[in-house]
Order: sequence, then structure tokens, then C-alpha cells
Amino acid sequence: MKSKLSRWVVRATVVLAAVAAVLSLAGWAVLSQPQFGAPMDSARLARAMANPQYREGRFTNLEPETPTSAAAVGDYVVRQFSGDEMREPPRPVPVLTVDEAVLAAAPPPRGLRAFWIGHASVYVELDGLRFLLDPVFAERASPLPVGPTRFHSPPIALADLPAIDAVLISHDHYDHLDMDTVRHLAGRGSRFYVPLGIGAHLERWGVPAGQIEELEWWQQRMVGSVRIVCTPTRHYSGRAPGVRSPTLWSSWSVIGPQHRFFYSGDTGYSKHFGDIGARLGPFDIAFIKIGAYGPGASWVDIHMPPEQAVQVHRDVRGKRMFPVHWSTFNLAYHDWDEPIRRTAAEAARTGVELVTPRVGEWVDADRAFESTRWWEAVR
Repeated sequence: MKSKLSRWVVRATVVLAAVAAVLSLAGWAVLSQPQFGAPMDSARLARAMANPQYREGRFTNLEPETPTSAAAVGDYVVRQFSGDEMREPPRPVPVLTVDEAVLAAAPPPRGLRAFWIGHASVYVELDGLRFLLDPVFAERASPLPVGPTRFHSPPIALADLPAIDAVLISHDHYDHLDMDTVRHLAGRGSRFYVPLGIGAHLERWGVPAGQIEELEWWQQRMVGSVRIVCTPTRHYSGRAPGVRSPTLWSSWSVIGPQHRFFYSGDTGYSKHFGDIGARLGPFDIAFIKIGAYGPGASWVDIHMPPEQAVQVHRDVRGKRMFPVHWSTFNLAYHDWDEPIRRTAAEAARTGVELVTPRVGEWVDADRAFESTRWWEAVR
């Protein structure tokens, strides 16, 4: 009897070990795919270790976020499957198709205009140069063929864009950094301005090192007569499971001879924004993240709610607020249009000039813009 039991134990152990080995091999095979990016090499790691925000193998915020508790994680899980929020629009989100012929002509040397591609992605023309902010043209904000899908198509196909002078990346999360979009733009000669560490991802995807400018906070580069400044924010990073904040995150301040704009990236509220406004403002347009926040302090600390987004606009001394990071992916525990409703109310209360363009609708810094509450028709 003991012999039979011993043989059963041995066989069960072998089977479990084999299963574990297969699962480990499968996990390694998946995580070794290029969309997960690459770790910093020795030169980048040396830069990171000299950066005051890099501690114990990861980047940190100067204003730490509230630690995530086990109870908070449990609440996230429960709400993911039991929440009654309208997280996706019940009707199609309006999209204005952008005529590629309009983009074919060189941008005027004196001007600032932009259109929203969706989520945090924006096309911007500033004083003769073309920019893309966190361009994501993918159908899913995910490294695998599962995960959040777009509510709407982009207003122009990626292949129909003109040559882009500068691509600004705020951090390496999948809803802000898309491998296929990066590869396409790199093949057309675009230069990428990214926070420290993200260059390793881009190089793995085939972007030539000469097209990558990897910056730390307050560092800057010139593109012709336009100054691009990597400015602070309060967030985190990571593309692989279990790897927290291996690359830096940032906002961006872009200063031309005639106009300037600010892009918040993902962020929680921080004193950084008052510093940015004092040093580099005022900005003609501020592209500010308003969506994907809560529940719990730990999330709000790195994904501010709309009222704080309006305060960020005021802190950086923005003239016109252009809200982004909403209405494209289901990424949070709130109604899909709650961010814009709360933002509009707070902007009205504080006297902030808020524009609410539809996807693909041009906003010109030097012309009046007639905003509508288009989301009300979608509900």
C-alpha cells in the first residue's frame, strides 16, 4: 500500500513539475515578445542610477502616492465585475474625418492648431512643425489580442498622416505607447522625444538610435526654433507584469517663437505644475488628462479627477484647455462621459476657457472655437 502511494506521489509530483515547466515556458515565450519592450542597458542604467528619482531599481515620484492596500485591490476586483457605471458609450462617438489633403501643405510658420485622434493622442501643428502626442492607432490598448478596444476609429488613417517632425511620449503604458504606431512613424523618419528608459523599447522595435531623444525632467532639445522641454508629472510606468516603474514618465512643454503648448500626460495632481507654469508658461493651449481616475486614494494620486485637471490647467497658466484621455477606451470605474461633464462644470465655475472638440475637429489657438456638449447626444 505504501509502495503504491509512493508511486502515486512521485507521478503526481512529476506531472505538476511538468505543468509548471510548460506554464513557465509559455509565460517566458509571451513576455519575450517585442511589444513588452526591453529593459535599460548599461548606459541607460548608469543614467538612471544618477537620477535622484531612481531608487532601489525603479523610478519614484517626488510626491509619493498612497500605498495600495489589499482592501483596495479587492474593491477594484469587485467593482470591475459588479459596477453599474455606463463605462462605454451606448451610441457611436462622433468622428470628423480629417482630409489628408489639408495636412499635405506645410504648417504655417506662425500658428498653433490641433485635432484630437482619441484618448491621449493629439496631432498638433506649432509654428511650422508637426507633432504627435502619445499616438496610439491600435484597436486595443493591450500587448495581446485581448483587452480594451476603441470606442471609435481614428479620424485619419496612420498611413495618411504627413511626415511628423516630433513624436512626444509621456510614458510607456499601452494606451500611450503603441509598438506598431511607433514602427510606422520611425520608418518615415520621425524623431521621438521620450523620458529616460523608453529608448530601450524603441530600439528593440527597430527605431534608429539617431531618431531617439531620451530626456530627464527639465532637460530640453531644440528642433529648429522650437524648444521641447521634458517637464515633471506624477505617475508610474511599466509594460511587463510585476515590473513597476522601470522607466521615467513626464509631461511636455513645447515653446515656439510665436506659440507654446503644454501636454500633461497621465498624472495625479502635484506642485510640479505650478513650477512649470512659473518657469515656462503661459501656454496658448494645454492638453490636459481628465479621465480614468478612482476609486481610492492610491489611484487618484496618479490619475487625478477632473476638478484637479482644471486646477492643473490654471497652475501651468493655460489660456485654453483641451481635455484628453477620455471617450476612447474603457479603463476606469466611472461613466464614459463623467470626466467631461465634471470638467465642464468645474471650468465654468472657475472661468477656464474649455474647448470640447469632437474627434478630428480642428482647434486653432488664434480663432474662436464653438464648443458643443456633443456627448449628450451619445447618451
